[in-house]
Amino acid sequence: MVQFDRDGENIRTSRAIYLGLRDQIATGVYAVGDRLPSTRALAEELGVSRTTVTAAFEQLTSEGYVHVRHGARAVVAGNVAASSDISRLTRPSSTGRLSAYAARAMELPSIVPSATGPLDHDFRYGDVAPGDFPKLAWRKSLGSAVLAHRDKLSYGHPAGSPALRQALQGYLWRARGIRCTAEQIVIVNGSQQALDLCARVLVDPGDKVLFEEPCYAMARNVLVTLGAVPTAINCDEDGLDTSSLPDPAGYALACVTPSHQFPLGGVLSIGRRRQLVEWATAGDAFIVEDDYDGEYRYDVRPIPPLYLAGRGRVIYVGTTSKILSPTLRLGYLVLPEPLIEPFVLCKQIMDRHTSMFEQEALAKFIESGGYERHVRKMRRANAERRGIFLDAMVAAFGEKIEIIGTSAGLHVVVWFNEFGRRDEQNIADTARHNGIGVYPVSRLYSNPVERRAGFIFGYASMPIRQIPSGVDRLRQVMAQQAASSAVFDAGA
Repeated sequence: MVQFDRDGENIRTSRAIYLGLRDQIATGVYAVGDRLPSTRALAEELGVSRTTVTAAFEQLTSEGYVHVRHGARAVVAGNVAASSDISRLTRPSSTGRLSAYAARAMELPSIVPSATGPLDHDFRYGDVAPGDFPKLAWRKSLGSAVLAHRDKLSYGHPAGSPALRQALQGYLWRARGIRCTAEQIVIVNGSQQALDLCARVLVDPGDKVLFEEPCYAMARNVLVTLGAVPTAINCDEDGLDTSSLPDPAGYALACVTPSHQFPLGGVLSIGRRRQLVEWATAGDAFIVEDDYDGEYRYDVRPIPPLYLAGRGRVIYVGTTSKILSPTLRLGYLVLPEPLIEPFVLCKQIMDRHTSMFEQEALAKFIESGGYERHVRKMRRANAERRGIFLDAMVAAFGEKIEIIGTSAGLHVVVWFNEFGRRDEQNIADTARHNGIGVYPVSRLYSNPVERRAGFIFGYASMPIRQIPSGVDRLRQVMAQQAASSAVFDAGA
């Protein structure tokens, strides 16, 4: 009787393994030609006998899902096509109850571009060229960090690697004139986590927060999702229009990009900086300064960070995403001293700490001087890209466009005089269909108004030789769009 129960259990287990592998093949987890795990490895992983797993593989083989050769792992058969039937049957009928946080996130407009495969020319902002990444130098720094002697591998300090915080202290003084202690620096997973951490520490649901209009949408999304009530203040060539600042009562935070307003490129003037700091001081609020591309200045001298005049009300956010790569997810905060303890505690609760190997590699890269040499190299390379892009746009469109925000950063905004805001998405869709990625500026406004069509053009991720041809193909798309509009208007 016991033996029968054991055999019955083995049969049920073998059936469950067979069904699990079959479903993964049917849904494309294992594609045609992929090798399945070995029967020995799968048996050890699942804690069952190899005989039980072998029975499941024999069933898959008999039904034509896999091919098996003696001494080799099973391979998915060539006549098996992935199907969505199984996933559709097993998919829950609803998401269930969502938290208020998730519900607010679901209500936000998506800013993720649709996946339509690789583009021939992609003017996406925020990306950097793969060829610009210092592969050899980074590999050396990372290898050195991994091979360094350690008594044990353990959790690190939530504020970050002491070596990296010390290295950044010196770098920030040299590059941005910021004088701070290493203890004021907290390492985070990119500027996005920095913004999220600021929101969690300083903002409660229902608190008011101030944003630029237009602004970095992910910053606005972080705070709105956490229940903050946003106020948008228009920006011009001098940055945030501080003459429109509301009464500071009830405001917890203001998020700004004073050295290179995103996306319009304005620089917050000295007078407006003073007014913003006075506003925050009067309301006991803090200012988050996102210095996302402070290393890239071309036609003007470097702009001092707002942090220097912040009177302890400014939180400085920096990132390596525009210098090295956004894939590394390495950023940092420079905090007023009273905020150090709550930020470190909340960072620990969020994710313990940022990956220590990458932190130590960046510390070694900075200490060696390689990081600043790379900054200078990237500044020259992107200045060249910028010049070629601007020349190509002027040659292609002439007085039909206005380009702003050209003195710094890795992107510009281009206004197209012949088109309106409502044309933006149609132009972007048509361009994408023709292999060109362009990105409407409207998605960065909280209150879109009638105006010219505008697009954000990033140029840092494109090989220099592709920029002129990309602009020329865009010119053709815009000409087709203008002709279509003229025909439509004539018909009307």
